[in-house]
Amino acid sequence: MAFTLSQLEALEQAIASGELSVKYDGKEVTYRSMDDLTKAYNMVRGSLLATGQLTESSRTNRGPSSLAYFTRD
Repeated sequence: MAFTLSQLEALEQAIASGELSVKYDGKEVTYRSMDDLTKAYNMVRGSLLATGQLTESSRTNRGPSSLAYFTRD
């Protein structure tokens, strides 16, 4: 089965909110536990990484970053 980025994003949102139901592309899936949901997320993410649709650097939960540099005069 080919997975999509929208499926991965739906799984991420469900994990972040603590919900066990995931909706994407007009479909809904309800997982039995957070462990099952996390396993599904890891499977979809691994598949997307393997097929090149996702790269390690393209997906991060970090926001924009900046560097502050201070000097004492």
